[in-house]
Amino acid sequence: MTIQEAQQTVDRWIQERGVRYFNELTNMAILTEEVGEVARLIARKYGEQSFKEGDARNELADELADVLWVLICLANQTGVDLTEAFQRNIAKKTTRDADRHIKNEKLK
Repeated sequence: MTIQEAQQTVDRWIQERGVRYFNELTNMAILTEEVGEVARLIARKYGEQSFKEGDARNELADELADVLWVLICLANQTGVDLTEAFQRNIAKKTTRDADRHIKNEKLK
């Protein structure tokens, strides 16, 4: 699935099943919540925190997909073409950081 197809799929789902998009502020709050769930899982799975009973069943893939879903919702409702935006972002990073990471002694 391309990014454009993902945006169309989310939009179609919202129109058919979601009634309407939550407003942008609500979706921003939901995005923050979802990113927090990713952070919580990573802190326990890869960091030093331990899982509480019942927490271990959460899957990183599902939590990341939740983040992507809400991010796509925000893009759709604000008129952002994520394919175009991502391509511009890669070009910006390629120009700006052409040799920044290669020269970074901390990464060797």
